[in-house]
Amino acid sequence: MFKFLSDANDNSFQWGSLGDVAEGRKNLGGDMPVLVYRLFQFTMRDVLNKKYGSDEAIDIFRKAGELAGEEFASNMLDISLPFDQFVAQLQQKLKDVKVGILRLEEVSQDASEMVLSVAEDLDCSGLPITSEVVCNYDEGFIAGILKTYTGKYYVVREVDCWSKGDRVCRFTAKAE
Repeated sequence: MFKFLSDANDNSFQWGSLGDVAEGRKNLGGDMPVLVYRLFQFTMRDVLNKKYGSDEAIDIFRKAGELAGEEFASNMLDISLPFDQFVAQLQQKLKDVKVGILRLEEVSQDASEMVLSVAEDLDCSGLPITSEVVCNYDEGFIAGILKTYTGKYYVVREVDCWSKGDRVCRFTAKAE
């Protein structure tokens, strides 16, 4: 059973912990404005920055994103598909759930290194320019998806971001 206030060493989160949205939101449904998602994310980031500092807040966002990516891949994707089909499925699913429009720009022969971009990214498209990357949750999310699919741990870092003045988020991914 999922506990919201679990022990620090207890990895309680599972996909089923998300509940039955259709049952619980019969009138409002499962969609919500991006503004509300960002309100949650950026106020959480602000509180974490103030309490733990920027580096620790970024690490927390990456770890949360990684856990989400692992659960997303395990529950929403067919991880038995060949690589090209898996990527096509991932692109469609991310578009369907309105996370963004994924494009695989470069990939090494063994898929141990990649460059991916996400247009209309849920986390940052339309933000004011601040000269910093802000999609740390996305870094973890992509790493978690790749880890679940390949069985390898990936370090994913954002190199271009809307908030730096770019018009897509671009990520490098390297297997360790």
